[in-house]
Amino acid sequence: MSIYNFSAKNIRGERRSLGEFEGSVVLIVNTASKCGFTPQYEDLQKLYNRYKDQGLVILGFPCNQFGEQEPGTNEDVHTFCQMNYGVSFPMFEKVEVNGENEHPLFTYLKAKAPFEGFDLSNPTAKMLLAKIKTEQPDLINEHRIKWNFTKFLVNRQGEVVQRFETPVDPFDMTGAIEKLL
Repeated sequence: MSIYNFSAKNIRGERRSLGEFEGSVVLIVNTASKCGFTPQYEDLQKLYNRYKDQGLVILGFPCNQFGEQEPGTNEDVHTFCQMNYGVSFPMFEKVEVNGENEHPLFTYLKAKAPFEGFDLSNPTAKMLLAKIKTEQPDLINEHRIKWNFTKFLVNRQGEVVQRFETPVDPFDMTGAIEKLL
């Protein structure tokens, strides 16, 4: 099994098979428009621009499960991403990434790349961990996604190779991405 076995509706409501990305290096990210990490859209777009001709695809999956930071419609998300960050990588409809209604893709991603903790040498990671402990303590000891902008790196064969937690800046992933290109 690989990510190619899954499909999802794009931001316009059209069902797309992830099989269409076969042979590409894929970065799957759960996103939100009203999050302290929302500026990561800018660097994700820069990564996409830099590496798309070498085979990188970034897939954005908006999610409203963390602090209700993606409250708008899919059209609102699309407009926000276009106007504020010029996002040109594929965006999908809002999904849930944890719980009984989570999208099956995220069930698969978490099984293949479980949570291994935050890098507590990163001050932002320390602050996020404190926030989660206060606001959603049930997330701490589980492999669930902890917050917006968790990133899953997938090789050209559709296999999940690495999970990057929310505080990891997109440019800090360039070495891992380049190894797969």
